[in-house]
Amino acid sequence: MLDINLIRENPSLVKDSLKKRGLNPNQVDEFLSLDSKWKTIKQQTEELRAERNRTSVRINEAKKQGKSIDDIIKRSKELPKKIQELENELKDLETKREFIFENFPNLVDKSVPIGDESKNKTILTFGKISKSKFPAKGHEELLLNLDLVDIEKAAKVSGARFYYLKRDIVRLNYAIINFALDFLSKKGFILMQPPYMLNKASLKGALPLAAFEEMIYKIEDEDLYLIGTAEHALNAYYSNETLQTKDLPIRFAGVSPCFRKEAGSHGKDTKGIFRTHQFEKIEQFVFCTPENSWKEFDLILNNSKEMLKQLKIPFRFIILSSQDMGRVPTKTIDFEGYFPSQKAYRELGSCSNCLDYQARRSNIKYDDKATRKFVHTLNNTAIATERMIACIVENYQQKDGSIKVPLVLQKYMNGVKVIEEKKISKKKRL
Repeated sequence: MLDINLIRENPSLVKDSLKKRGLNPNQVDEFLSLDSKWKTIKQQTEELRAERNRTSVRINEAKKQGKSIDDIIKRSKELPKKIQELENELKDLETKREFIFENFPNLVDKSVPIGDESKNKTILTFGKISKSKFPAKGHEELLLNLDLVDIEKAAKVSGARFYYLKRDIVRLNYAIINFALDFLSKKGFILMQPPYMLNKASLKGALPLAAFEEMIYKIEDEDLYLIGTAEHALNAYYSNETLQTKDLPIRFAGVSPCFRKEAGSHGKDTKGIFRTHQFEKIEQFVFCTPENSWKEFDLILNNSKEMLKQLKIPFRFIILSSQDMGRVPTKTIDFEGYFPSQKAYRELGSCSNCLDYQARRSNIKYDDKATRKFVHTLNNTAIATERMIACIVENYQQKDGSIKVPLVLQKYMNGVKVIEEKKISKKKRL
């Protein structure tokens, strides 16, 4: 969340940021009005509580002085009711005030292009897109032809947007995971496998839940949600703790399945395994001091660049516009891989700096000499494996429908260098 004093003392800055995001800036005025009333009622309530606490003293003093205590007794009987009325009003104001406050998005960084998706800016393109000597097939067709995925049976047992991975594509999935974990481990990242469920308080520490609830799966009758990304669980690791400056930065490489409803994306990328309700992901997550925030951003972004180069996937980096990025980051750079069948780049992951937005929500600080300050948090999709599988399959397809395994992944494939039809007997297919 934002610093509440920033909203109180510099509302024009917050309004300007909301405008950049295409959101209503009037919610700042609404918040300030509620905040002012809340402070007034809170002060009145505290004054009445203090008066109630002084009542017994006043009664004793009046008795000693031989004065009537009737008015004091009458007032003491009125106080609980008045306090209760103010407490009810205070609670109502606080609920409305907190809802707006918790849902304010992060401030937009000055380097972010202003506008909608059309203002996204490409800052890097890498890899040569070679002209194929044969018509490129989509990943779904390639996987189905080699009996490497079963969408129909998954739909029968789970519903749309699920899948069974089969045979060597399972090996490829874990090859990608192991490649990314080895890469990040060598970079000094701490490998983490987080819980796959989080309680509401932990989830709210990572993001405004009201804005994302339609994307997240809730466990019925329990205070638990399936994680949509390891980022949220890694952020929660140090919630309500104070870190030591000497220990920063702390860099995690989280590996986990991710679960998302993908609400509102019907009819888009519904075929194959590009956009699904369940997938695996390796996530870079960093806790650091504010002065090192952008240095860490460059570091984790460069890690993504190195991994994509080693996989030899044509890709590009794009700064998302103010209206296209999420509510939590101050700046996001997407990396997109090239898909030959579509002759287009598609999103594989993203790198975001969230400044102290998540740290404030989760109360994560660090000791800075005599004072405690909020850390900065950053996240980066090192690799989302199902999307990466789709991209690799399309870029490494051969004319006969077989799929080459990228050289950097071959050591994880138990000797498999080419995934091909001849390895599978159609009669023995399950």
